[in-house]
Amino acid sequence: MYFSKSFIPILKNNPTEAKIKSHQLMLRVGMIKQSSAGIYSWLPLGFKVMKKIEQIVREEQDRVGVQEILMPTIQSSEIWKESGRYDDYGEEMLRIKDRQNREMLYGPTNEELITEIFRSSIKSYKSLPQLLYHIQWKFRDELRPRFGIMRCREFYMKDAYSFDLSDEDAFFSYNKFFLSYLKTFKRLNLSAIPMAADTGPIGGNLSHEFIILAETGENKIYTDKRIFDVDYTSTILENSSLEKLRRDYEKFYSVTDEKFNKAEFENKVPTEHRVNTKGIEVGHIFYFGDKYSKPMNASVDFNGKKEFVKMGSYGIGVSRLVGAIIEAKYNDKDEIMKWPISVSPYDCAIIPMISKNDSSNLEKSNKILDYLKSKNIDPIIDDTDENISAKIKKFNLIGIPYQLIIGKKTEGELFEFKEVGEQTQKLKIEEIASQINKAKSN
Repeated sequence: MYFSKSFIPILKNNPTEAKIKSHQLMLRVGMIKQSSAGIYSWLPLGFKVMKKIEQIVREEQDRVGVQEILMPTIQSSEIWKESGRYDDYGEEMLRIKDRQNREMLYGPTNEELITEIFRSSIKSYKSLPQLLYHIQWKFRDELRPRFGIMRCREFYMKDAYSFDLSDEDAFFSYNKFFLSYLKTFKRLNLSAIPMAADTGPIGGNLSHEFIILAETGENKIYTDKRIFDVDYTSTILENSSLEKLRRDYEKFYSVTDEKFNKAEFENKVPTEHRVNTKGIEVGHIFYFGDKYSKPMNASVDFNGKKEFVKMGSYGIGVSRLVGAIIEAKYNDKDEIMKWPISVSPYDCAIIPMISKNDSSNLEKSNKILDYLKSKNIDPIIDDTDENISAKIKKFNLIGIPYQLIIGKKTEGELFEFKEVGEQTQKLKIEEIASQINKAKSN
């Protein structure tokens, strides 16, 4: 890909309407464009990042046995009236009528619809458990959308749902998602803390938010810094192992402000281990038993008896994660962004010095591009006539993690190569490819 042919509309300065660094950067480097209040078009750079995040989320859901489906964005109001949430949900729900005067809504969440799908399809306990997920657009009519994609009206989300026969089985499902989320955020190079949280309009009595630390976060958090040392890497998908993992995290005080108790915090957490800061919610899991299955009559036959299934729901904000990663990784003082290699829009920026009378560096760049592509590396060449320092500054802003520079200091088969934020090295192209692929495999 040539930079001159790519659709990356970069702005010279931060837009005045953007107040946090993720909103500023995403507008400035052309990742998104506002369509209306709280609603954005995703341009190629931003869309590539979001789709890579989506794929990681998908792979980790598949790994724990969750089956993917796809539900519509528009839902009937009838199933929401069955559950009792149609009037209770509030004005964030966008209610509409079709030409037949039927009440419809743009789904803010999918508990009702997935319950309706389940009850019409599964009749016997022998078909349990069922774990289902989809990744779809959602809409919540925020009164004051702000902070770009972090608090917008239309957003892209993974939500999953579990159906089990008993509370014990349901906790097993809940814990599988607990582990899956830890692994998902690790692959995104984020340290996410599971925190006890209120269930809100979803309902239920067991809930964890997954929070990453960020000064611009909307959540106030109170935790014990020792929680970062909990090791989940050896956890296997067995009931006792998963339950132990969750209990290991729950040993440490870790809550959002809704559940904060000052006396309990000071009693349980030694002064040197207390963390009182802000964070961004990137995932939320709930267990709510028969809150939806009972009013909607979602049951199975168990030894001749009618048993309402036990349910949980599990969300990850896929589009929100794009902004959350920026909030965690962007150095706004030096205007340097560094995407984790797992979600970077390109793996490497090839930056040649080009003059009107000499195209040799561009020819070298083309050969390097072909070689890197043969090694499953996705590069972009900056073929513009800007000077080298301007190009480097531009890619520092865009955040592609590796830069290969072809300029006056290029010597034979050795090329200037650097990871953003690190020292420049002189390496052969084979060594460069090896280093990038090693990072991709970690």
